[in-house]
Amino acid sequence: MSEYTALQMKKAVVGHGQARKEQVQAMVARLLALPGEPGKDAADALGPAICHAHAGASFAALSRTTTLSPRSHAQYRKGRTY
Repeated sequence: MSEYTALQMKKAVVGHGQARKEQVQAMVARLLALPGEPGKDAADALGPAICHAHAGASFAALSRTTTLSPRSHAQYRKGRTY
């Protein structure tokens, strides 16, 4: 289970965190090679999936180059780590 803020999702999909829903819809369609733009709800669901795919690749690259100690990696609120 992963959690992403709207800012993180928009930054991963569009490239900046202040993107409008229409921009997210257009980029989701482009990134996934969809025949048309998805609806707003569909783009809201697919956006975090794209964000997670980008984050997964980054985490994999980091794990190949360094080892993370429990104290050095990020934490979610309430102390949960990833």
